[in-house]
This record gives sequence, structure tokens and C-alpha cells, in this order.
Amino acid sequence: MTLLGLATVLLRHRRLVLGLPVATSVVTAGISLLMHPSFTATTTFVPEAPSAVRMPSGLAGIAGQLGLSVGGDATRSPRFYADVLKSRELLERLLLSRYLDPRAAQPNDSARLLDILQIRGRDLADSLSNGLGILQSLVATQVDNQTGMVRLNVTSWYPDLAAAIANRFIDYLNDFHTRKRQSQARERRKFVEQRITAAELELRAAEEELRTFYERNRSYQQAPQLVFEEGRLRRQVEIRQEVYLTLKREYETARIEEVNDTPVITVIDPAVPPQQRSRPRRTVMVLLGFLLGAILGGFGAVGADYLHRVQREERDVYGDLASLLASTRRDVTRTLRSMLPGQHHR
Repeated sequence: MTLLGLATVLLRHRRLVLGLPVATSVVTAGISLLMHPSFTATTTFVPEAPSAVRMPSGLAGIAGQLGLSVGGDATRSPRFYADVLKSRELLERLLLSRYLDPRAAQPNDSARLLDILQIRGRDLADSLSNGLGILQSLVATQVDNQTGMVRLNVTSWYPDLAAAIANRFIDYLNDFHTRKRQSQARERRKFVEQRITAAELELRAAEEELRTFYERNRSYQQAPQLVFEEGRLRRQVEIRQEVYLTLKREYETARIEEVNDTPVITVIDPAVPPQQRSRPRRTVMVLLGFLLGAILGGFGAVGADYLHRVQREERDVYGDLASLLASTRRDVTRTLRSMLPGQHHR
């Protein structure tokens, strides 16, 4: 078919070509009006990177053998924070939290998020299980690897509720990491406290051994073998001193971290109630409906013209096709009737 022929076909069926897009646009607009509008609140934050402990490479190796972490904390990466935002612990805590109920008649009435979202189940555990999937679908995170910024989007039917949930996310995320950091610091403090006692005994033993050597060998500089032995004992004392001092610094750091409740994230933009809806996008939906109707109308016009031409030019083939279609319809109808209970073949 040439372009001229295609234009002729479309003009011949102009009612279908023009009417179907208009009809689909009207239907799409009606559906979009029936859809409940949704609002998306956004908050952005940046995790605070932990200060790295700098020490000589040899001493860092010794501390690593003792189980002490002297490098960066991978659990404070932006990607880790984004994953924690969708963790089960955080989501369940949000579902059980109370918010101002936008459906209530009184402005100060509050309700659990489970009840506001109208999530039901056989019991509380089943309701929480159902609510996890629903809440996860309402939450989206984006991580900018270059700036380390995390963006949290929360969608709800109510703009004030969306902003409240987003800000509560940040509060609970801060609380989660504060408790995690303090718990780690407490365990590290207990471990280092035990190691300090052992390191102090080892240091005292090394110092005592070196003191005994000096008392017994006042003129050790004259004997090469005694000079070598003195150097070995002195190095042992220096190593024990470095280990002991490292443990003392780590112990003091752990004690500070154990009571440290400062926020671990910096909020760039707190969430505010959005003024514009995020869904449905009625203009986009109407345009897509018009485009779909135009495509269907074009195919319908070409198909109708093709059938008309076959009916006119190949009557025998068209007649056989119509006969086969009618026979197939009768067979299908008879089969369906036989499958229905209480029906008898006639």
C-alpha cells in the first residue's frame, strides 16, 4: 500500500480514525478523575562519614590482629542507609507508630499507620506482614554516588501524612544507627578492657626482663652477643608499649562512642507537605489514551478496508472464511453448553 492509498483508506474511515482516539481520551480522562490523587513528599540527607584512625602501618597490623577496626566503617555508606530505610525493623516500627489521622473528624485524633492505610490481617503479625509490602511500594530511595546524598520519597493519598512518614523515617534511622553504634562501642569497650589487662601484664613482664638484663650485664656493650640480646629485649618492650597505648586509645574512644547520641546523618531538606499531586498525571494519561486510540483506529481502518476488498474481489475465499467462522462459533457454543451443569444436548 502506498502513502496515497493509506491516506485514502484513513479518510474513507475517518469516523473510526478520529472517533476512536477521542473516545479513548474521554475514557482515560474519566478513569483519571476517578483515581484517588497521590502526593509524594521528599527528604534528602547525607550520612556523616566516620573519622578514620590514622596510625603507622605496622601498628595498624598489630591492632588488626587484636580484632580492632582502624579503617572506615562500611555500614555508614549511602547505599547502606538506603537499604536500611526499607528494612523490616524500620518498616514495622513505622507501621505501629501513630500519626494524625487525616480521615478523622477531630483534627488532633491519631491512629496507627496500619489503621490509616486500612491494612487488615488475621492477627497483628499477619497485618504487619501485609503492611510491609504495601509500605515498601510507597517508599523509594535514590543514592547519588558522587555527592553521597540519599533522597527518600514517600507517596500517600494525604500530603501531610506523606511528609510526616518521611520525617519519621529520618528520626527512626538516626535512632537505629545511634543504638547500633553504641552497642558496637559497648562490645568493643568490653573486649579492649580485657585486652588492656593482658597487654599491661605482658608489658610489665617485658620491662622486668629488660631490667634484669641490665642488672646482670652492666658492661654488655663490650660483648656483641649481649648487645644483640639487649636490642631484642628493648624491641619487645617498645612493641608491648605500642600495643598497650593503642589499646588505651581505643578504650577511651569506645567509652566516648558508648554514650555518644549525636545524629549520624545530616538532613539537607526535611520533608514538607507537597502542594502538587504526583499521581495521576492526567495530561499524560489523556495523551497516551489519544495515541493508543489513534493507533487502534488506524489499524482498524486498514483492516476494515482489507476485508472489504477481499469480500469484493475474492468472494469465494471470503465466503469459505465466513462459513468456517460460523461453524466454529456453533461448535464452541455447543461445547460450552455441554460443560454447563443441568444442560442436555438437543
